[in-house]
Amino acid sequence: MSIHLGAKLPHSGPLLRLGLVTMAQRLEAAGFDSIWVSDHVVFPHEVRSRYPFAADGRPTWAMDADYIEPVVALSAIAPATSRAELGVSVLILPMRNPVLFAKQAANIDVLSRGRLALGVGVGWLREEFEALDANFDARGEVLDEWLEIARACWTGSAGPYEGRHYRLPEAIYCRPVPTRVPPVLVGGMSRRAIERAGRVADGWVAQFSMDDLDLAKVASGIAGMRKAAGDDRREFRVVARITGADRRTDELAGRLGDLAAAGATDVVIDVDWSHDGGAAQAVETLRAAVA
Repeated sequence: MSIHLGAKLPHSGPLLRLGLVTMAQRLEAAGFDSIWVSDHVVFPHEVRSRYPFAADGRPTWAMDADYIEPVVALSAIAPATSRAELGVSVLILPMRNPVLFAKQAANIDVLSRGRLALGVGVGWLREEFEALDANFDARGEVLDEWLEIARACWTGSAGPYEGRHYRLPEAIYCRPVPTRVPPVLVGGMSRRAIERAGRVADGWVAQFSMDDLDLAKVASGIAGMRKAAGDDRREFRVVARITGADRRTDELAGRLGDLAAAGATDVVIDVDWSHDGGAAQAVETLRAAVA
């Protein structure tokens, strides 16, 4: 069994008091293979949009919590770590400027010496898009186009470019180029997200809770990516982001073999920060299962 172990860095809410750099260094020292952040910029006072990862459609966190923007968070921890991959699960790309995004991603990859893994998604919060003057209804098309622009920028030079949603009237330099071209993973559990991962990306970020961890969905998602890619043997990276595992690590350890057999290459969990040894204890438990 081979599966990489990742941890979610708490960059929102009360755990911020521990410090992003301190927590990132603890996660790396504990032995996690990767450290991940999530993404939002603003929240509305009243949420009318449906949150797709909860049965009742309601967000599971406070809207007025402090939330460090993920590009800023990764910029803070990149020079403070040296080994762990740095991931985003997932960046809501269509609500950002594509050229600025490409520049920021390249910079983080250079600062981290080639450790950025880029999860992207279309988002679910219409009110957030409206606050940022972004096109919520066309966000799927926009995501595809933004990735095309970003990949051109990552060569060091892009444009002219004429798309449906963006144009570069003349050629531009966009430097530095990434140390490695960041692997792109598409997040989401919908059929469209899985098909997009197969068409335009290197893999998929699937999100589960400990209560709805479904191995059949992992396997069917991989089959869906291969079908969309037109290659039934293609290998994709599959990151299973699993919430609620911070107090149920033993239970998750018992399922790692089945997750790997279903095709998951990585798991990303929350860590118990109620005591100093929470990160190390989680890695020890999961590594024992991997071994």
